[in-house]
Amino acid sequence: MFAPLELLQTKLLSAAQGLVLLLPNLVAAAVLLVAVWYGGKWLARLISRLSAARGRPDLGALLGTFARVLMMSLALLVSSAIVFPTMHPGDIFAALSIGSVAVGLAFKDILQNVLAGFLLVIQRPYRRGDQVAVKGYEGTVELVESRATLLITYDGLRVLVPNSDMYTQPVVVKTAFALHRNELVVTVQLGADLPQVLEQLTTAVRAVEGVAAEPAVEVIPWDLNRAQVDLKVRWWADAHRLPQVEIKGRVILAVNAAVIQHCVVLPYPTSVVVLDGSAT
Repeated sequence: MFAPLELLQTKLLSAAQGLVLLLPNLVAAAVLLVAVWYGGKWLARLISRLSAARGRPDLGALLGTFARVLMMSLALLVSSAIVFPTMHPGDIFAALSIGSVAVGLAFKDILQNVLAGFLLVIQRPYRRGDQVAVKGYEGTVELVESRATLLITYDGLRVLVPNSDMYTQPVVVKTAFALHRNELVVTVQLGADLPQVLEQLTTAVRAVEGVAAEPAVEVIPWDLNRAQVDLKVRWWADAHRLPQVEIKGRVILAVNAAVIQHCVVLPYPTSVVVLDGSAT
């Protein structure tokens, strides 16, 4: 009648004795994990600081993260060997190999983004502060994380673009060079003194603050219609978005002032209405 109770008591006593014997190993494993956790944080900060000093903050952040993950993985292996001394390292690595395949299949997209982020911070096709356009988004690169590149759009929004897209899709780096060309189409009436108009507009745009002297300003006859001539005004300025917008506004004002001052006739839009006399 009391055999089941005695068996349960024996089992509980055996488990308690095993836990007491295992307690030093558990404490040692916990101390090791805590030490490695804080050591990994210190190492990550050190790597980030050294990389930032060399102008590679994003690479430092990724390397620091990988270093912490690697240290914690090794610490978990050692802790498992401490807590379970009978477990062989080969068994642990076999279990990890099977688990790594399952994790790789489950988190393929995440791993792909992490690898792409690592390649991006090494190759550096763009950097923090660069202004880029990708997949319909345009803005300033704020940060390259392990999974995504953070963009701040010109209207103050944050966009997270997966690193795999940043690595495989066409990316326009608008600030890769110091100067960027802009253009404006000006239409004048057919029959105008084109050489004089070209000279007047070139002089007006060249005098605008922020327009680069080299490459030189160009005003090119671009298209000819029945009642008008299209002129394309080209100039070079700072590649960043804000100066581009401000300078383009000043160029428009300068062109408008030159048109008024030199009495350049701009064509008005016209339309022709044909009335069918047979209608009743």
